[in-house]
Amino acid sequence: MALRRTRTSTAQHAADGTGAVAAAEAAATYDGDGADDSWTRLGDLLVARTKVTSPQVAEALLRQSASGQRLGRLLVQAGALDERELALALAEQMELALVDLAQESPDPDAVTCLPESLARSETAVPMMKLDDTLVVAVAEPSDTLRMQLAQAARMPVTLVVAPANEIKRAIDASYRALTDVDAFVTAFQQSESSRTKQPVARLAEGGMTTEDAPVVQLVNKILTQALRDRASDVHLEPQDENVRVRFRIDGALHDVLALPSEMGPALVSRLKIMAGMNIVERRRPQDGQLQINVDGREVDVRVATVGVHWGEKTVLRVLDKSRSVYKLGDLGMPKDTHAAFSKLIRAPFGMVICAGPTGSGKTTTLYASLSEMNDAARNIMTIEDPVEYVFPSINQIQTNEAAGLTFATGLKSILRQDPDVILVGESRDVDTARIAVQSALTGHFVLSSLHATDAVAALHRFLDMGIESFLIASSVLAVVGQRLVRRTCESCKAPYKPTDEEMAFYNELGGRPKRAFFAGTGCNLCAGTGYQDRIGVYELLRITPEIKRLVVGWATQDELRRMAVSQGMRTLQDEALILVENNATTISEVVRSIYAF
Repeated sequence: MALRRTRTSTAQHAADGTGAVAAAEAAATYDGDGADDSWTRLGDLLVARTKVTSPQVAEALLRQSASGQRLGRLLVQAGALDERELALALAEQMELALVDLAQESPDPDAVTCLPESLARSETAVPMMKLDDTLVVAVAEPSDTLRMQLAQAARMPVTLVVAPANEIKRAIDASYRALTDVDAFVTAFQQSESSRTKQPVARLAEGGMTTEDAPVVQLVNKILTQALRDRASDVHLEPQDENVRVRFRIDGALHDVLALPSEMGPALVSRLKIMAGMNIVERRRPQDGQLQINVDGREVDVRVATVGVHWGEKTVLRVLDKSRSVYKLGDLGMPKDTHAAFSKLIRAPFGMVICAGPTGSGKTTTLYASLSEMNDAARNIMTIEDPVEYVFPSINQIQTNEAAGLTFATGLKSILRQDPDVILVGESRDVDTARIAVQSALTGHFVLSSLHATDAVAALHRFLDMGIESFLIASSVLAVVGQRLVRRTCESCKAPYKPTDEEMAFYNELGGRPKRAFFAGTGCNLCAGTGYQDRIGVYELLRITPEIKRLVVGWATQDELRRMAVSQGMRTLQDEALILVENNATTISEVVRSIYAF
């Protein structure tokens, strides 16, 4: 493991940071310019390195006295500093080595020396054993932490420094929730052999629902690992000889597990019990919802089952409620699109539609819009299925078809609640769409999502539903078409040569010549995929008088698109090419996520 030393002298570690936080951040450090051995505080060091300004440090110190948090952490939260800059400063201050967790992986033997609970609570991951000493990467080094880790590991500990976000990813990768799957499978098979006479439904209702039952623990482990891997969906797919478990991470599916086929019915039954679904009915599709606490985070899971040839296929949509709502400026909209969209959502009435396929980020865009519009002077109401994020000052309604509360009936009731802004989670049928359009025409501002391939196709979806063309032209202010593409991992980004097919595609769409194309080579931070996180790709179709005339005349999608482009709209393909030109994503990712022949 390659460790980077910030200084070779052997000064003692700084004093513990708990309690008097200001004194902790004033721990001794070399000033680094070689002139003398004067010691400065962390804030002075960061200012000297021009990483932050003196006013930023002063503001953080004021917040520190109230919150009790460390100075460096407050500067990161304020956006004045990133995690790597803080780690580099702390390593220099404490005269410790800096480790790059994007390239260096913890040794599995070392990981077993510290319990997972301690590693997570202290943001510390064991890296390796070196001469009977455990090397541990930490985000906030101190002597007290070193002694605490040494006591837990029962051996001397040497601290190295790494960014907190990299340590958390390393912990998730090292302490796999699915490590003991084989033991659960064996225990299940043993219990199954003793209950072969019992139907699966009875098995799930009886002993299998105890918290220590193998199936119960395995379901919990799968959900835990899905959240740690940032999975948006979990697929449980019965096949001839096994049950395939796949996670959708950053929009792409990855194989995770292969379980014995006999576990399939018990897994589905357990999930149905948790989601309040009918465990006896296996012929018709079912939907349900459950809540689970994973690593201290509240998670909502939508459960959908459908019968396939080998059994019941189950898809779990994982909704992490602890994640903060994105701001509009963080979604990836170009500046001009962001400025135009921000003006549109402040209109007193009318309708703005977010269009795209499943998983394209429509709900995220709607929530970001609500957070920007939210103020005490407006009555904002929503009808959603499900309520994915709770706003304290917004009135949100969860649909309940069993109780007769659908999008259409809920929207009718909202209109009697004196609303200013209405969010319709999805215009999925003609009744909901018609009421939403009429609401926009009667003085309300309406936000809604719609399943469509792009912005122009969304207008035709409304026409196909039977909404009169003149009503659409009069009510809709704009349509935002969107997709999500995976970002190229910044930690392992390197030049590469696209294939001939990729270059032909790039040139055909009018991509500008480039000296070099970049792609991720694969590292620990991106789990070897070359991609990390996603960015939105947007096209904004504003309903101008010319577009209105075409809509009323039932113009084709091509005619509408040509008119919109002539008036300045950049299509999804245009925006995706800009991301390729800026090395934010790759040609192959654009082909996978956006392009249609």
